[in-house]
Amino acid sequence: MPTRVSAKHHPHDDAPDTAEDFRRLASLPPGPQRESLRERVVEAWLPMAERLAGRFRSRGESYEDLRQVAALGLVKAVDRYDPALGNAFESYAVPTITGEIKRHFRDHMWTLHVPRRVQDLRNRVRIATQDLSQTVSGRRPTVAEIAEHAEMSEEDVRAGLEALESFTALSLDAELPGSEDGYSLSDALGSADPALETVVDREAVAPQLAALPERERAILYMRFFGDMTQSRIAEQLGISQMHVSRLISRCCDRVREEVMRESG
Repeated sequence: MPTRVSAKHHPHDDAPDTAEDFRRLASLPPGPQRESLRERVVEAWLPMAERLAGRFRSRGESYEDLRQVAALGLVKAVDRYDPALGNAFESYAVPTITGEIKRHFRDHMWTLHVPRRVQDLRNRVRIATQDLSQTVSGRRPTVAEIAEHAEMSEEDVRAGLEALESFTALSLDAELPGSEDGYSLSDALGSADPALETVVDREAVAPQLAALPERERAILYMRFFGDMTQSRIAEQLGISQMHVSRLISRCCDRVREEVMRESG
């Protein structure tokens, strides 16, 4: 059955009259006839879905992708719509398609992962800020003003404001504002201190070193902290270099065994 266009007023100028088609869809069993009618209904409402997609063109997503998402929402609306409830199809389809597009932005367009609750706070803060910007001139609305307008706590407003900056990420190679010499964000980032890796080891051996005899402690100190050669240590202590070598080796083995035993 061909789709008919009604002369009565609809929220969309080219809204097709598919009431009879939906009644037939509800009564037809699964099969080629029902699938063909379903496709014609979806095609008839595609212009409306594309217009809804066009409302989101300025949010960083390509229009073609938005059209596909809107079409998916339209298909869901057609499949879930129940004409027996007595509501016009567009009153059900518009929020379904719009919700599908918003869900696409929420789930796929955030560079940083943001919890769902914070995403909702972001939207409330954004809408409140837009509303207040029409009444507050020359400055941005304050946290307190946004909180009062949106009926939110100031803490939630701050979380929403932070989320507004999380939709996209700044490249590490991007030049910092006010920089005249190409200074980028990556130039301002620190790096891991290699010495941090030895902190745990030093803390682990400290008690074992303290338990060594005084002469052995002095030899290890001169060798590893004073950077003295074994021959200089032997000369200072009046012993042979071979004896110094054996003492260093024995002390190191003892400390290592104690540390390994304590670590399990």
